[in-house]
Amino acid sequence: MFISALELFKIGIGPSSSHTMGPMLAAHKFISLARQYCSAHEVSGDLSVRCTLKGSLSATGKGHATDRAIALGMHGYLPADVATRDLDSLVDRIRASRSLALDDSHQAAFSMDRDILFDTGAPLPEHPNGMIFELLDGNAGTLLAQTFFSIGGGFINTPSGIRQLVAPLDMKPDNQFPYGFDSAQSMLAMAADSGLSVVEMKRLNESVMLSASALDQGLDHIWQSMQQCIERGLSTEGILPGGLDLPRRAKTLHQQLLQQPDKADVNDWLCAYAMAVNEENAAGHMVVTAPTNGAAGVIPAVLYYFVTHEGGKPQQVREFLLAASAIGGLIKHRSSISGAEVGCQGEVGSAAAMAAAGLCAVRGGTPQQVEHAAEMALEHHIGMTCDPVQGLVQVPCIERNGFGAIKAYVATSLAIRGSGEHFMPLDNCIAAMKQTGEEMSIKFKETALGGLAVSITEC
Repeated sequence: MFISALELFKIGIGPSSSHTMGPMLAAHKFISLARQYCSAHEVSGDLSVRCTLKGSLSATGKGHATDRAIALGMHGYLPADVATRDLDSLVDRIRASRSLALDDSHQAAFSMDRDILFDTGAPLPEHPNGMIFELLDGNAGTLLAQTFFSIGGGFINTPSGIRQLVAPLDMKPDNQFPYGFDSAQSMLAMAADSGLSVVEMKRLNESVMLSASALDQGLDHIWQSMQQCIERGLSTEGILPGGLDLPRRAKTLHQQLLQQPDKADVNDWLCAYAMAVNEENAAGHMVVTAPTNGAAGVIPAVLYYFVTHEGGKPQQVREFLLAASAIGGLIKHRSSISGAEVGCQGEVGSAAAMAAAGLCAVRGGTPQQVEHAAEMALEHHIGMTCDPVQGLVQVPCIERNGFGAIKAYVATSLAIRGSGEHFMPLDNCIAAMKQTGEEMSIKFKETALGGLAVSITEC
């Protein structure tokens, strides 16, 4: 089992990797298929394109800007392309155009307001985040149809692909890599047999696909983007979009800490950094999936604290990200990072486990201590629901990232002070998270139908 750190950490836009980045990628792929269809067939007359959102995408797609993402993807944009663009102006132009070019001789009618349908009926059986794209002729007959699923972290799959996978994610077989561990147990066994650290094994696996310089450049770019996101969030004020009228808080909190550093502790700093990221995400700005957008603040906050307050070096940043991605890959393989599948335990819980592993590794933790740190951080998120108020990644998501960063930091401290021996293996904890998610009511899995999402009385 292998997934590259550069696939797990992806630069894109908020507010959601599964509800924004995944749908944008799916729409982009469908338009490519539609162009191929038009080239291979004699197509004449009026054409139009339609997208039907199912399950969680229909329930909270408005709050997560799924319709904007679909429209951007239809017009040829990918998340990384628009990370630094003025999205409001771009989307306004797309909304006004009411059509899109398939090729030099074919145009298709497309209206954001008319042709993106939020179907609140039963979700598709394969996954709660389903999208059905259709190319229609002038009589509303279907020329081409394709279903995609947004499976978390900005990844997508098709019905045929998703049925072939143990976990709904396309990974490379472990026999192609020198240390292709598919469980924490096998990771620890390989470390013991080889005498290598988790970071060293992960780097050797990456070297099969990437040169050392390409890997380092990619990791450095990810870290630079994370830093940029934090620093933008710490310098920006105003009201977050979406209708809750919530003010940004990270800048004010950070200024207070700078003015009275003697009264600030690690929890204060971690919250400021994590909230800065997730306020940027809530605003629809650039973030890095870590491993998702909804949990994008945890890993950057812990790493930024390590660099800024503890003197972390560039090589340690790379090691942090490699160790974190090793654990993230295990969680994706053995469970899920999608809030629509397993609740927020799969998002913030996974991010906390990854951050704890990364911090433990750069502090000199043994493989056993790294695994223990990840297990503790994940264990204390088991059962956490995904219940966003009005379908927005604001309440409870922004503060929750701060608490996730704190748990990661505490888990690392406890693991480093121990021998690495502990009662609950990480594999068992991941399995418990998966089972809990499977048994969790759909109301608590990113549908805004339960929990905090329905606990606000509107006057």
